[in-house]
Amino acid sequence: GRSDKFLYPRQAGSLYHTTKIMDTDLLWFYTRVWDLRVTDLMQGPVYGMFTNEMSVDEKLSTHFSYDELFGTVLNRFIVQAVSGNPITIYGKGGQTRGYINIIDTVNCIRIAIENPAEQGQMKIYNQFTETFSVNSLAQIVKNTGDGLGLDVNIINIDNPRKEMEEHYYNPVHTGLIDIGLEPTY
Repeated sequence: GRSDKFLYPRQAGSLYHTTKIMDTDLLWFYTRVWDLRVTDLMQGPVYGMFTNEMSVDEKLSTHFSYDELFGTVLNRFIVQAVSGNPITIYGKGGQTRGYINIIDTVNCIRIAIENPAEQGQMKIYNQFTETFSVNSLAQIVKNTGDGLGLDVNIINIDNPRKEMEEHYYNPVHTGLIDIGLEPTY
């Protein structure tokens, strides 16, 4: 007859993701001990560069990072395709993640603020709207580049990361949609 709530243990593959896990654990501690209201947005990689707000003030423009610290695999593929280098897939390319359009990123924050957690409650939202494998992203960039007259090639190289090459990935992300998110695909 006992019941309790606990967070499912996550294991990170990078220092960045380790800090995100630690953040969630600390927020859960604060909720339990000090009866705080907490909303934690677990954001997937963001794609897109334009939002409606950018037309108001160019200072609100985004930037395009393709490095190993701030860039995403999609941005790296785009830079490789445009610069005439082959798109390099690490390993088999079966790694799958959740992605979100930059417009939806901003809307998720607004929706979360409009629907706050109750006193002593922690809400966790998986902030993404689509899932893509590395292979599918590479193919989208190749098809787009080829359509623009670029000669885009895809190659597989040894995976320098410590990660599973392929895995089961069927994440649930209905929480934000249930409270009003209308995804931008």
